[in-house]
Amino acid sequence: MPLTTTGELVTRAATARSAVASFNVITLEHVEAVIAGAESVHAPVVLQVSQNAVKFRGGQLLPLARAAVAAAEHAAVPVALHLDHVQSDALLYQAADAGFSSVMYDAARLPYAQNLATTRAAVDWAHTQGLWIEAELGQIGGKNGRPPLDAHAPGARTDPDEARAFVADSGVDALAVAIGSAHAMTTRTATLDHALLKRLSAALDVPLVLHGSSGVPDDELTAAVVGGIAKVNIGTALNIALTGAIRDFLAERPEAVDPRGYLTVAREAMTRAVARTLRTIGPATA
Repeated sequence: MPLTTTGELVTRAATARSAVASFNVITLEHVEAVIAGAESVHAPVVLQVSQNAVKFRGGQLLPLARAAVAAAEHAAVPVALHLDHVQSDALLYQAADAGFSSVMYDAARLPYAQNLATTRAAVDWAHTQGLWIEAELGQIGGKNGRPPLDAHAPGARTDPDEARAFVADSGVDALAVAIGSAHAMTTRTATLDHALLKRLSAALDVPLVLHGSSGVPDDELTAAVVGGIAKVNIGTALNIALTGAIRDFLAERPEAVDPRGYLTVAREAMTRAVARTLRTIGPATA
């Protein structure tokens, strides 16, 4: 079916007090696994390509983006395409012509005033292109070499009053909030601040996004959706599934050289991980 938009999926989820899952993709196998997992549970899904993934692909956005669009157009469930953790204006400006309906513009590393100013400029441009914009406030950590932060560290979490002002002044369509998760976690041990999430949900009139969801246990993730998270970002969990499947395959078949064998089991493992996440976060259906 034709590509849908991230804004439509997330807004619908927020209205229904459910969430849509957004999975980071690096290879075509990631793309195929995310779509297959979504189809297996009849759920809509977002494919997201990060700035780091673009860097990995030699700085070229279009090859992976075009593959994702082609795969999405053959999907049996609604699929949207999202450009994630963009820090480069040059990359931002490529989004609209590459099939993306949304961008996460990441200036959270900057002091508040600079974060606001650069995000406002990104929003002003993006909205002229019909792009839906997500930003981040607080310090989730674990991205671009930043270590995961202590969730209790002063300033690490998103302040509701500051978030209210940031959303109003920046014009963003969604906000990624720091409530105790971290990017690139390989263990599911994160403990979320649900009281803070409740305050943020009450303070803001835009959908809330949880980054670093791979490190969040099922019960915590379910509670976060109930508490107001409308978009759940998953990346590392797919890579754990992919890498584990390849390691097992090659350990059993050390003579194997055809990548189709180990990429098949890797794709199947990621498909199962996608389906599990979608079943965990709730009843959203295509």
